Amino acid sequence: MARAIWKGAISFGLVHIPVSLNTAVRSERVDFDWLDKRSMEPVGYKRVNKVTGKEIDKENIVKGVEYEKGRYVVISEEEIRKARPEATQTIDIFSFVEAGEIPLQQFDTPYYLSPDRRGGKVYALLRETLASTGKVALATVVLHTRQHLALLRPLDEALVMITLRWPEEVRGLETLELDKSVTDSKVDKRELDMAKRLVEDMSGPWKPDDYHDAFRQTILDLVEEKASKGKIETVEKGEGATTEKGADIIDLTELLKRSLGGGGKSKAKKPAPKRPRKAS
Repeated sequence: MARAIWKGAISFGLVHIPVSLNTAVRSERVDFDWLDKRSMEPVGYKRVNKVTGKEIDKENIVKGVEYEKGRYVVISEEEIRKARPEATQTIDIFSFVEAGEIPLQQFDTPYYLSPDRRGGKVYALLRETLASTGKVALATVVLHTRQHLALLRPLDEALVMITLRWPEEVRGLETLELDKSVTDSKVDKRELDMAKRLVEDMSGPWKPDDYHDAFRQTILDLVEEKASKGKIETVEKGEGATTEKGADIIDLTELLKRSLGGGGKSKAKKPAPKRPRKAS
């Protein structure tokens, strides 16, 4: 079973659904580490002044945001800490929208959600509600000190959370500058019919096991071949892990009634719009 990377709760009206967050994807890229060929020791990065080329100490480094070309505003570590969103350990649902309304270019990273601490019944309720209404839930969540916009949707027997890119992170189609050969093109019916037949001839079922990263496989085969010949160097590495606190479940029926009646805690607010930074 996959290890949970985050534990908290889905905030649904006045109902809290205890959940665990699990990664739905993993990176299978080949990781090339830098090594000193003379000693096979790991090679790190130096902090270098890009103007003088000289190495500088960590205590002489500050963080700055470029305000204008070549001009920076320095932000202290304390100011950065204060600006970070509070880690509430909740996935705060603030709205529900039609599943097809959100453009694909907004999607970022998928995660699996599993019920935690006897939260299975209310977890299933939310899943079935989304499935039967054709809606997805919009929410905010703080992961690794960063606030994310996210959606929740059913997937078979489970719930999936997909983080979304903020609107200012997505370029509009107008940036493509499509000319009239595309926008005003009149497609010939005979050509369209031929293209459709070609698509049909090349169509087949989705079989993910049939597709592989050829470059990665070639490198791994090469690694295996060299390792079998004893061509292995030992490099020491350290590893660490962190755990996070979960949340409790409370009575479902009563909270649903109170949510519908408007009693108790108010509805979750939408995330505040971000202000674009402008140079004076």
